[in-house]
Amino acid sequence: MSVTISKINDKESLRKFVHFGIDLYEGNEYYVPPLIYDELATLNRAKNPAFDHCEATYFLAYRDNEIVGRIAVMINYKANERWNHKQARFGFVDFIDDVEVVDALFGAAESWARFRGMEKILGPMGFTDLDHEGMLVEGFDQMGTMATIYNYPYYVDHMYRMGYIKDQDWVEFLITIPRELPERFMRASEIVKRRSGVEVKHFARKDDVYPYAKDIFRLINKAYKEIYGYVELTERQIDYYVDMYIPMLRLDFLTVVIRQEDNKLIGVGIGLPSMSTALQKSRGRFMPTGWYHLYKALKGKDNKVLDLLLVAVDPEYQGKGITALLFNEFIPAAIRLGFEYAESNVELETNHKVHSMWDDLEAKQTKRRRAFIKEL
Repeated sequence: MSVTISKINDKESLRKFVHFGIDLYEGNEYYVPPLIYDELATLNRAKNPAFDHCEATYFLAYRDNEIVGRIAVMINYKANERWNHKQARFGFVDFIDDVEVVDALFGAAESWARFRGMEKILGPMGFTDLDHEGMLVEGFDQMGTMATIYNYPYYVDHMYRMGYIKDQDWVEFLITIPRELPERFMRASEIVKRRSGVEVKHFARKDDVYPYAKDIFRLINKAYKEIYGYVELTERQIDYYVDMYIPMLRLDFLTVVIRQEDNKLIGVGIGLPSMSTALQKSRGRFMPTGWYHLYKALKGKDNKVLDLLLVAVDPEYQGKGITALLFNEFIPAAIRLGFEYAESNVELETNHKVHSMWDDLEAKQTKRRRAFIKEL
């Protein structure tokens, strides 16, 4: 039977769109499903403030009334203005290993983009840099993280077959947490505090974080402004992400660096105990029992892997040792709580300043992801 493409136009179809991305990987030991509630909110025009400057549509591929593929295609007009190009993005893409299915899905996405005057299509990308991005091209035998995409190896073969080429790569590292804090971090942190007039802010309760919450995302805007594909978050998006992420924080792995003279936020590091196994057990569902697995991963003592979600430093202070302050906090907390490894999550392959953070630690590159691009 031939493949048919259906455009999503109701909540029930949107749920099918999200669930297909989970069902396709049933039984795969490396795939980590998203939290379904968050995925639905991201794709919902009424909930996601990215739609203030984005346009999107979602397609499902069917054969014999069975879903065999999905793809989202987006235009971030703010990104196109910022980077002076006419690009569409594809993302949230999954499919069976079938030429007809893949060609029908991407054909629909490319036609939609071309009709709107776009000259290229790029992906996998999301609405913002905080969404999942980058197709896995190396590390298929490694457990994914809640912040990244997992895909089968055959995805990559289809991308090249259709004429897509590499635009950018990200790499990921697995870091062995040392049994004691390296002396370099202790020594460097004291020098940085004295020379730069900064200090680490500690929080006893999550409520104490909220006065700094918006400034954390404003700092991310400032620090990431020139990074590949990044588009500054609007105030509405900042409010959205504050509500989404601050309740999830584990204060042991939130490090905030402020300038003493005016209490200005100039650096932040955020980590989170790995939620990968918990999401696998819950299959992305919070209810009825998913919350227990997630809570246990976040608070329990059996979790041995820490996800390093992000580090952001004010450009004025970059290269001045602020990262030493961050690790001077992270490493003792990880040792105290029994963590053995840390996942770096995605880093641009060209961002050698970030890679250098692992120079004094035992770190191994385990994964590589790719953004593919094609002329329309």
